[in-house]
Amino acid sequence: SLLITPPFTQLNTAYPATAYIKGFLDSKGVNTHQMDLSIELFTAVFTRDFIDAIFKQAALLNHEEYPLVWKQREAYIDKVDTVMNYLRVQEITAAYQIIHKDFLPHGHRKIKLDQDLSKEFGKLGILDKAKHIATLFVEELGDFINANVDEFFSFTRYAESIARAASSFDRLEEFLQYETTLIEDEMIYILDQHLQNHEYDLICFTVPFPGNLFSALRCAQFVKQEYPHIKIAMGGGYPNTELRRLSDPRIFKYVDFISLDDGEAPLLRITEYVAGKIGVEELERTYVEIDNKVSYINKLPNTIFHHKNLPAPSYVGLPHQKYLSFLDVMNPMHRMWSDGRWNKLTISHGCYWKQCSFCDVTLDYIGHYENTTADNLVDKIEKIIAETGVTGFHFVDEAAPPKMLRALANALIERKVYITWWTNIRFEKTFNAELCALLSASGCIAVTGGLEVASDRLLAKMKKGVDIGQVARVTKAFSNENIMVHAYLMYGFPTETDQETIDALEVVRQLFASQCIQSAFWHQFACTAHSPVGKNPEAFEIKITGPTFEGFAENDLYHEDPTGAKHHLYSEGLNDALNNYLNQKGFEIPLQDYFTFKIPKHQHPKDLIKKILLVPL
Repeated sequence: SLLITPPFTQLNTAYPATAYIKGFLDSKGVNTHQMDLSIELFTAVFTRDFIDAIFKQAALLNHEEYPLVWKQREAYIDKVDTVMNYLRVQEITAAYQIIHKDFLPHGHRKIKLDQDLSKEFGKLGILDKAKHIATLFVEELGDFINANVDEFFSFTRYAESIARAASSFDRLEEFLQYETTLIEDEMIYILDQHLQNHEYDLICFTVPFPGNLFSALRCAQFVKQEYPHIKIAMGGGYPNTELRRLSDPRIFKYVDFISLDDGEAPLLRITEYVAGKIGVEELERTYVEIDNKVSYINKLPNTIFHHKNLPAPSYVGLPHQKYLSFLDVMNPMHRMWSDGRWNKLTISHGCYWKQCSFCDVTLDYIGHYENTTADNLVDKIEKIIAETGVTGFHFVDEAAPPKMLRALANALIERKVYITWWTNIRFEKTFNAELCALLSASGCIAVTGGLEVASDRLLAKMKKGVDIGQVARVTKAFSNENIMVHAYLMYGFPTETDQETIDALEVVRQLFASQCIQSAFWHQFACTAHSPVGKNPEAFEIKITGPTFEGFAENDLYHEDPTGAKHHLYSEGLNDALNNYLNQKGFEIPLQDYFTFKIPKHQHPKDLIKKILLVPL
């Protein structure tokens, strides 16, 4: 079997789905290879020869958007290999070359940076400065490709717009009949080269996000045409959340199996079926096409592989030398997603809280909670370090349990396993000064967690299980141990008023000013079909207005919030304020100055957070 991550996902580190499945199938004696087609394609595109072809194609089409890039095309062609080599290995002598004011062309992003350089870069060292300038160079080329040669191209997604809210398969089907683009031709060439050198009876695509679906289907379309004997399976985050009511059989022109939820048991059964060992009725949690109709085959009871008994992910066969470190934004936490190499590992399966009303708690990957032991985790950590040579770990839990984190930290310290790690948590009061100090000693450098709307009324309505006071004390306990804290923020939750939005912004301002949090990001509330809000909109006083389900995907729902504020109006002001706070400035600017319309005065005392912090956890 061949396990493929289709373009595009993270470029700095391997998306872990194929590694998890490979580790499992290897332990069951199934011969597997894995391929990160995402990084393979990206690094093939950003080469001298391919960028030369991009400019030639733009000339043929007579497309010259981003004229600064077009005018300096020779410099982009000549310098792209140097820039990509630097983004792979940040070498100090190359950094000096890249930061020279005239080494790289001055495109539309670089010119803006030249104006901001002293302001943004006062504290950055030479390696980071070069990394940021190199990132802008590649992004300028990406802008040019997207505008002139392939409208689907984007750094960490491909053709996302046609897969997002695709309640009907019509649009995907239409675009799959179009001629392939230059980028798609290269993707198919890379895949074909691999298939010519290996014999497979099954190819499995993991589709974690909408921005991976179209490229997976393009590859599947090619395999069906050129290698019709190979069966094709698809699984991952996108099918698990979006295809739970699939009834349109047209997707089965491209794939033979679509599995739901954890992939281990379904894929093991699919490999047995393809090998002729079992009949179709023995499949588990898998869609197939029978008599031109979609059939969901789920033999019960399911084969259960408990989280604690699963083997370590296997990163064997992934091109570790090709991953790139980008520095695109100054947000310190966002940087960790795109910069540096991180092995991804799960401490626990699912979420131990599983109550938040905006979350997909009805789905297996959140609602089904399983744990393991600290020694089992450290064994896996040691195996992964031996395979990858990387000692950075991102524990990708929905919410890492405090008890497990304590046990893990103690085991790492006792066994003298030295790693750097970060994870997502709930701001539980368990995270006191003593526990935060232990986590820091074991290598924890950052945590992320949901503050959401910083309003006690709305936190209760969300069933978040925390309040503002608890969040302030817990985040301060982490920050006091030099563990960076990133808060997920939300605006536009059902019934949220103008007053609550502004009060929440004031809480965020004070949390930054008191050094409780160092990073944050605002998300506008999205209603999904699998969340308590989506399942019971009347209880949250909203009305679902669409989209009409037409047999394919169902996840994001459109909704009206008649009693709430006009939430979209707040987006720009909230982000402008946050941008200042991230850079430790603008705390004295009145909140009204961030908005172009009249806002209510916030109702919190100016020293709300300071007073809260005087009371210990």
